[in-house]
Amino acid sequence: MTLTGLAVSLVKLDQPYNFQSIKTSCANMVNNKASALSLAVSALTLAGSADAFWRLPCRGRTGVGRLDPIMDPGEVSDHVHVIHGGNKFGIDNTPQDLVDSDCTSCAVTQDKSAYWTPPIYFLHSNGTAEMVEQVGGMLAYYLLYTDSANPDGKITAFPEGFQMISGDKRQRSFPYPIPDNDKSSWTADQKTQSALSQKALGFNCLNYAATPEASLYRHFLPDKDYLDANCLDGIRLELMFPSCWNGKDVDSDDHKSHVAFPDLVMSGACPEGFGTKLPSLFFETIFNTYAFKGMDGQFVLSNGDPTGYGYHGDFQMGWDSVDFLQSAVDTCTNASGEIEDCALFNIQSEADQGQCTFAEVDAIKDDNPLGPREDGLPIAVPIQSGPSYATNYPVVLAGDETQAAATSTKASSKATTSAASASAVVPTLSYTPGTSSVTDKYGGGILLAETASSYVQSPTAVVSVSASTVTAAASLADAETDAAGNIIATSWYTSGNQVMEMMIEEVDVTVTATAVETANAHARRHVGKEHRRVRGHPRR
Repeated sequence: MTLTGLAVSLVKLDQPYNFQSIKTSCANMVNNKASALSLAVSALTLAGSADAFWRLPCRGRTGVGRLDPIMDPGEVSDHVHVIHGGNKFGIDNTPQDLVDSDCTSCAVTQDKSAYWTPPIYFLHSNGTAEMVEQVGGMLAYYLLYTDSANPDGKITAFPEGFQMISGDKRQRSFPYPIPDNDKSSWTADQKTQSALSQKALGFNCLNYAATPEASLYRHFLPDKDYLDANCLDGIRLELMFPSCWNGKDVDSDDHKSHVAFPDLVMSGACPEGFGTKLPSLFFETIFNTYAFKGMDGQFVLSNGDPTGYGYHGDFQMGWDSVDFLQSAVDTCTNASGEIEDCALFNIQSEADQGQCTFAEVDAIKDDNPLGPREDGLPIAVPIQSGPSYATNYPVVLAGDETQAAATSTKASSKATTSAASASAVVPTLSYTPGTSSVTDKYGGGILLAETASSYVQSPTAVVSVSASTVTAAASLADAETDAAGNIIATSWYTSGNQVMEMMIEEVDVTVTATAVETANAHARRHVGKEHRRVRGHPRR
């Protein structure tokens, strides 16, 4: 009898690892082909980091304001964004304008792209609004995932003039399981583009004294009681972008129909008609919500969203040239993710990143987007908690707030804040540690789900967490594997504070079985074989 199985190998960087659970799983695979395939799918799902990637820090902000040249070209946007990248950003810039920028607020000087998302505001109980401190700028990950339906295919650089969005500013509900069920069990309706786009949002509760949560684990903004009790180092907002392209259009009418998500959000198979694989963009932005611990009020996104379901972001391609970006995609493949490990990149200091800003835009110069603002969010943005789809509202210029009194943030925020104490607008998803590492000194890092957990509707749930400190791992050189085999997949994750490598290998083993009244029969089975590989994955 022949069974097809896959071996799962885990490799730790420093101390010996207990492989007993993996050995047991692999032994069980011998007895059950379905179990083997299930374990393989689960392992590949868990291993959610690319074999090659780079992590682009953007420590400076080029500006903060009601600008969105993709969604609202030539007009004042209806809500505030925090903006990073090239300084030729404005009310109606194009991707080509960005290429001609004089500077960038990101670390790699050859990248003048623009990256922007809505910030978090704190609404005091009296309606006064102030933007929550943004910590460390933002991180833009360029993850080099191939299309699992075409694993030998190449990754294509963003073309000239390319732009796209991710998320929907008007979304206020999440009609799917909370938390996400195992990806191997996702049904067709959980893999629609609408479902995948809603699963591309993450709100990571930061507590550096505990094992980190998984990236994209929670798809909503926790309420203030939960943030105060559990997120001692703030909240990290995460956003995955579509990475499958139709191969011809650099934009579309809705700015997202020319691209699509692979069927596992970060990775997986591209849908039909979107067979060109792009770099997988992943944004991280941290806000210091803990600074408001004990204060009466609520947190909302700048678009008047207290749920987080309407989080979104935009990208405009502004690399020096498509050829340069393609060279980076092809050659900057160190698994460390450090931009310093790519010889192509010219890297500037954090101080220089902080000096790059775009020119003031007259139409919004009096907005006071940082606050405090006694009349609420800038400007006259109503709070819409859902669950129905949010409605559009008029754009109001500074000095004209009285014309939008009926939809003013101050009035709506008071009502919403008082109601929040009675019932939560989002569920409470309990803390669950992810298998990951902190990859950035400000708390960045792609984190992978370890297990599913339950959620409750109570807005005041408090969870206790381990007091173990997250420490940086040492950078180690590569070493050869100590056994040969047919490695069909290699991925990264960590257990606690230790960086691990997972290798999926097919191994042939001949097992002799004795049958009654017959000659010895030989059955070929595939079982697990362990490999150790020393890898360096620095955490800054």
